[in-house]
Amino acid sequence: MLQAKQIAKKFGNHYALLNCSLSIEAGEVHALVGENGAGKSTLIKIITGVYGHDEGEILWENQVVHIAEPKDAKRLGIHAVYQDRHLIPFFTGYENLYLGLEYPKNPLTQAIDWKSLRNQAEDLRQELEIPLDLRKTVSEMSPPEKTMLEVLRAMMLDCRLLILDEPTASLTDQESERLFQLIERLVKTGKSILYVSHRLEEIFQISDRITVLRNGQVVRTEKTPEVNQEQIIQMMTDNQWKSSLVENKEIDQSATLALELENLVTIDHSVKNASLTVREGEIVGVFGLAGSGRTQMLEAIYGLREIEAGVVKLYGETIQRFTPNLSLERGLVLISEDRRKHGLIMNMSIRENMTLPVLKRFSKGLQLLSVKEKKAVSTWMDRLQVKATHPEQAVEELSGGNQQKVVFAKALLTEPRLFLCDEPTQAVDVRTRSEIHQLLRKQTKQQKGVLYVSSDLQEILDIADRIYIFYQGSTIAEMENKDLTLEKVLQISFGQTQGGDRTNG
Repeated sequence: MLQAKQIAKKFGNHYALLNCSLSIEAGEVHALVGENGAGKSTLIKIITGVYGHDEGEILWENQVVHIAEPKDAKRLGIHAVYQDRHLIPFFTGYENLYLGLEYPKNPLTQAIDWKSLRNQAEDLRQELEIPLDLRKTVSEMSPPEKTMLEVLRAMMLDCRLLILDEPTASLTDQESERLFQLIERLVKTGKSILYVSHRLEEIFQISDRITVLRNGQVVRTEKTPEVNQEQIIQMMTDNQWKSSLVENKEIDQSATLALELENLVTIDHSVKNASLTVREGEIVGVFGLAGSGRTQMLEAIYGLREIEAGVVKLYGETIQRFTPNLSLERGLVLISEDRRKHGLIMNMSIRENMTLPVLKRFSKGLQLLSVKEKKAVSTWMDRLQVKATHPEQAVEELSGGNQQKVVFAKALLTEPRLFLCDEPTQAVDVRTRSEIHQLLRKQTKQQKGVLYVSSDLQEILDIADRIYIFYQGSTIAEMENKDLTLEKVLQISFGQTQGGDRTNG
């Protein structure tokens, strides 16, 4: 169906892609993998007309085509669903589906024919068996519902090649399964899928072939059943790196309590009854299904969500006022789930983002101590191995993994005592994921505390010393991370066993 031959793309003196070739057959799920910065996003943007290419050619059904802009790709039937939503929050599902399309009109009055619009949308929704209430606004939809809506919108435009870029980054395993079932139905109708993800386990679950990118070049394309995860990781990393799991520690019961929550309730009741503790020197994992209140709990502790009732203690002191500024002063830092929206200012430089919360440290009156600031930024870029041309490079030009490293450098510059981490490894490659895990474990060795939220249960089991389970806004279980299985934790997460596995009552 599609062939990209010897594609090259240059930014300044740097080749983001070089001699890059990829072919996608009709009716297949083709996975594209590689570390952050390998060139995946650049290749996708060339195929969809966001970028032009400097060398090579693109063939569509064996004919050379010129994709100069996104509308050229859409005309061919190429559509992309990105991790960053392209939806209008206060429009309904119906209204979002018709963005960029001509609305059906009454032939007599030329007014929008809303009945015809809804019928067309419902017919396609039912044909694809997508369980979605299109009457809801996007702001009322869950992450998987938004993903389904974007896929449905692509199908409204006669999509033949659907590109999914990190579609499960904010989804739980159960929500991901719903997406995989939809992908299977689309493939049966002859659609092709180019699937980009750092989650190798799902790549092996749903793909027919895998193409590996490294440093802007295609290493190899293999049939999925003919390779394993270890081989793919070796191709991605040139055999220079091996993952090392964080070893869980014995919990020191006498360690200072960094954080105590007692019966926390938020004013919007997204958190109904949260109780937990975090000691100095430990990583505490929090797991729960979507809507369980995990993110809202972190936001309440940090001062982004109003608290109605309950007690929050930091290092034994009961906290009465909650604001982000006061949290930073108290040694709390929040690693947000959405780095582009809440963690970084994308058009600002690496330097500006890193030092934004601590500008007072690099100022004398109205004068900025630029030499001191630049030295601190360079130090953290080196420590966290941020791949960039220079500290003045705009953050939006970095890969996702390097953006996340800037988020952590920004946090570390505040000299925190307690990390509140919300999906901190979302949409980063296996190497960066391991580096983040090792970074946090290193912080615990300095007697820092970590409260770690993730939708990836295996990650929680890999990194946490203790685990709390959230269900419908409440803490329902606390467990030491010893001999736990995915099945056991999931059973509790679904509310089938409430409290039966608590270690501290």
